[in-house]
Amino acid sequence: MGKVLGFMLFFIGLGMVIGLLVSETVALLIAAALCLMCGYHLFCK
Repeated sequence: MGKVLGFMLFFIGLGMVIGLLVSETVALLIAAALCLMCGYHLFCK
């Protein structure tokens, strides 16, 4: 279950990074980085 959740969070974060190309917001940047880090940690654990 942790791998699936990590995979999902990683790609949600990746989508947020792509969304940053349209509009740049500090809160979105922090949320994207958090999703990417948590997703990577859960998927690779």
